[in-house]
Amino acid sequence: MAGSQKVSGQRQAGGRAVAAGPPRKRSRVKIGIVISVSLLVLLTSGAGWIYIQLDGNIATFGADGISGDRPPASSNGPNVLVIGTDARTGGNSALGGGNKNDIGRSDTAFLLHVYADRKHAVAVSIPRDTLVGIPACKLPDGSWTSPQSNTMFNAAYSVGRSAKGNPACTQNTVERLSGLRVDHTVVVDFKGFAKVTEAVGGVQVCLPQDIYQRDVNPHLTTRGAQIFAKGPQTVSGQKALDYVRIRHGIGDGSDMGRIKRQQAFVASLLKKVKSDGLTPTSLLPLANAATQSLTVDPGLGSADKLISFAMSMKNIDLHNTKFVTLPWRYQGARVAIVRPDAEALWAALKADRTLDGQDAGTHHDEQAGDSSPSPSTMESVSGTGISVAVYNGTTVAGLAARAADVLGQHGFTVTSTGMAMVRTQSRTVIEYGPGQKGQAEKAAQVFPGAEVTTAATPGIKIILGKSYTAAPAAPAFVEPSMVPSSIAGARSADDDLCSNLSYGSVRVPPARRT
Repeated sequence: MAGSQKVSGQRQAGGRAVAAGPPRKRSRVKIGIVISVSLLVLLTSGAGWIYIQLDGNIATFGADGISGDRPPASSNGPNVLVIGTDARTGGNSALGGGNKNDIGRSDTAFLLHVYADRKHAVAVSIPRDTLVGIPACKLPDGSWTSPQSNTMFNAAYSVGRSAKGNPACTQNTVERLSGLRVDHTVVVDFKGFAKVTEAVGGVQVCLPQDIYQRDVNPHLTTRGAQIFAKGPQTVSGQKALDYVRIRHGIGDGSDMGRIKRQQAFVASLLKKVKSDGLTPTSLLPLANAATQSLTVDPGLGSADKLISFAMSMKNIDLHNTKFVTLPWRYQGARVAIVRPDAEALWAALKADRTLDGQDAGTHHDEQAGDSSPSPSTMESVSGTGISVAVYNGTTVAGLAARAADVLGQHGFTVTSTGMAMVRTQSRTVIEYGPGQKGQAEKAAQVFPGAEVTTAATPGIKIILGKSYTAAPAAPAFVEPSMVPSSIAGARSADDDLCSNLSYGSVRVPPARRT
């Protein structure tokens, strides 16, 4: 396993120090969102058993490039590095353009931390232009480079300038940056992303404005034809690639805004997979499409290993899947890390503390069988095994998320949150399907005064009214969060599709590259 494999000897000993040159400037921006799409779906689906059919699809990279100087292994949840590459080999040039013999580059990367309770996960996006230190990395000829400082993060993947890229170098860089041990690394390319979006029958996205050809390719002299209309729509294949590559013409035209849209895309894909149901019929085509273009560390390089890993992730729900970006600021044409905010984020993940301050370590399950303690004033309420959907029937922002947190403290599983069709609800209403009256009444104990009523369709739906806005907030049961408030306001996988899709004004910052 790349995350635990020992590398004998001193990595730099006996090898000449070779400085890796910077990657050549690209004529077009290529984005590999593919990454997040494939891995997060595979991890959260929990249907690992279907991978028995997938051994032939999976490629691995060598672990001999992993540094011998690593953070210690942790008993907390695993950390998975996901890299999106714009490789041109293997048919990818037809989708992304460019020279098929070009060197491998990474355009999108995030570190996914899965908490020990297997009910929460956080994906931390690392902007490609972030200035970081790149430690010694192995070259194709077996020698090792000299460490580099103040270098763009995505340059790590290009060390050695091979068509396949250098995922081990990117892993070394993330470990040095975060202080967290990376247990697994996964690389996905354009082709894999396109196949995944087609396998699920398309993914819903949202655009803040009309988008034209020049917004995808800024080198065009005219704006060209319209590619997307403003508002929600469903995309797949090449159309989905175009969506996640859009940078210019939205917000400040930066990669930072594009990261927000990529995070929204992954969240939407997860919702689509959940809504289709976790069945062999729906998941086998998806898994087959994803694994055809995956390159993984040896620890995930077989169906058996993927089965065990995927099955351990099946209980993570949408509301508890968070997306954040490493704290940052502009530094000229590049991105600098904001300290100590970044250190506070890494420390929280290392301690298995969620963004809102909960301790998601394993001792919760040992003590109570639930990841969160119940409010002392309502200890008799136990929602274990009861699934509910929560909708905000008022104009008060964030009410559904607040109620979802309270329900989670009582052990309920919140399958989704959102806005109700009617926003003038005065009283909270709990609707239940056939045979679910007892479960609905249990949920009503969390919302005193709520009306409990029957519905023709299965499931329990909670529509929050104004009476809930007047109720006192649930008491705090955990230590205050050490994570900065800017990070704590992360996107959840069940957030509104059209919210928080960009950064900055419609103005490209001075000296930003195209």
